[in-house]
Amino acid sequence: MTGLVLKLKPHEKVLVNGVLLQNGDRAARIRVRSSNVSILRSRDALSPQEANTPLTRIYYIAQLAMAGQAEPDEAMRQVRDGIDQLSEIFTGHSAQELDRARRAAGEEKFFLVMRALRKLFPVERAMLARRGGAP
Repeated sequence: MTGLVLKLKPHEKVLVNGVLLQNGDRAARIRVRSSNVSILRSRDALSPQEANTPLTRIYYIAQLAMAGQAEPDEAMRQVRDGIDQLSEIFTGHSAQELDRARRAAGEEKFFLVMRALRKLFPVERAMLARRGGAP
């Protein structure tokens, strides 16, 4: 069987094409068979207050686009511009993740943008801690 499998914890919330759903009392597995569906689990979402670093701001823009709260073309432009700025700082494997996010943004696949950027959160935290600028 193909498709995205969502594993939801009891009472976990998920946004599907802009509609907020909440799981019941037990864990559940849901297979999404349709393509081009925007799905955002609450555990993957950042609050506006958490978008307080360059990387998390870009992630937040992708999140807004995925949730249908930002115009995709403008979000794509902002994400790509932000990634271009960060590419001067991130190197090696981190640069590969940024490139993966840039390509995904060009295809308006904002979940893939978020997945690539999330992998870089610990790297950014370490960089900011070394500079004494941790939020």
